[in-house]
Amino acid sequence: MQAQIQTLLAAQGGATGGGATVESNLGSHMKMAKPAIFNGETGKVGGFVTACRSYLKMKMRGGTVEEQVIWVLSYVQEGSVDIWKENVMEELEAGEMEYESIEEFFMSMKKEFGGGEEEATKVAELRWLEQGGRSMEEFVQIFKRIARGSGYERRLLIEKFKRGINGGIRRKLTEAENPPTSIKQWYQRAMALDRNWRESRREEERLKKKEVGEGVVKQERQSLPRPLVWQRR
Repeated sequence: MQAQIQTLLAAQGGATGGGATVESNLGSHMKMAKPAIFNGETGKVGGFVTACRSYLKMKMRGGTVEEQVIWVLSYVQEGSVDIWKENVMEELEAGEMEYESIEEFFMSMKKEFGGGEEEATKVAELRWLEQGGRSMEEFVQIFKRIARGSGYERRLLIEKFKRGINGGIRRKLTEAENPPTSIKQWYQRAMALDRNWRESRREEERLKKKEVGEGVVKQERQSLPRPLVWQRR
């Protein structure tokens, strides 16, 4: 495992921390700042994860989940966090721990070092979040932001989303012949339904204004005085 870390670091110029700028052979040639070293300090895990996520997206998009996890671990150093890091590395090497995605690993990091406060706050926000008068596009973006780091996944995440959207859309999707089965499908189909409904409402308003306008013109014409007709005697 240590050899794998050294190989990845060699390909990326080494973990120097402090925002050094490097170029990766695994990604594009665009220069990006590496994340600062994470020492396990509570409250900093969110920023560390965000920095790693951005770098991986640009530089290691084609890497395996294991390669990405190992790369992130190379920036986890100092203090008591080294013990957690060594345990994770041993479990990975022994095949006792597998991550389906790098996001799953980031989630475990946040749970380990986030102190629980951030997750509890997001859970509370999701509990009270409702679409209301927002467009579905706006609601989905807000929901995604809050859901990230809440600890909710798959079925539980879908249930929270269903609870928050307006009842009409929820019923249409739930009672559909082929209801959505993933959170991504719920996002896409809910936005499509909401968009169609709003376009229909706008068209109705346009036609209503047109009818009102035509009625006013007709009324004005009817109220015009009739021309005088002079008769010869």
